[in-house]
Amino acid sequence: MSTWLWVAIVVVAAIILIGVIAAALRSQRSRKLQERFGPEYDRVAADAPKRREEFDIRPLDARDRDRYRTQWRDTQAEFVDEPATALRRADSLIQNVMRDRGYPVDDFDTRAADLSVDHPSVVENYRAGHAIATANEQGNAGTEELRQALMHYRALFDELIESRDREEARR
Repeated sequence: MSTWLWVAIVVVAAIILIGVIAAALRSQRSRKLQERFGPEYDRVAADAPKRREEFDIRPLDARDRDRYRTQWRDTQAEFVDEPATALRRADSLIQNVMRDRGYPVDDFDTRAADLSVDHPSVVENYRAGHAIATANEQGNAGTEELRQALMHYRALFDELIESRDREEARR
């Protein structure tokens, strides 16, 4: 057999091997997510991207971003004297930003699923913050937990507010 035939066989084998490894990694990642989120994973994986295509998601204009940043600073300042009130205000502020950007804000699970399509790196912060806020409503969260919840909300807030800059940078 000639050398070029051996090279071709090796190249084809390498391509197949790379494809098998990539498929295995995707499968492993999906399996881990499915184990972590259970039936919700299947529902979100199937529905969220399709739902997202139906929305008219838009960046905030500069005036709205500045207004929301001011409201967030006021919310953080309020935390010193009224942590629970500040956390409720932060949640409401996030919903307002989402609404202005074009996301539906029906219920928490739907909001989180819709956000997971565009903001997968911070949706877990939103879930963690919401879990603490829910515990607080039941009287099961202290000030430190509320501080952590506000920090979780802050990560999502920053992502939602700064999306225009990131979108423009990608272009």
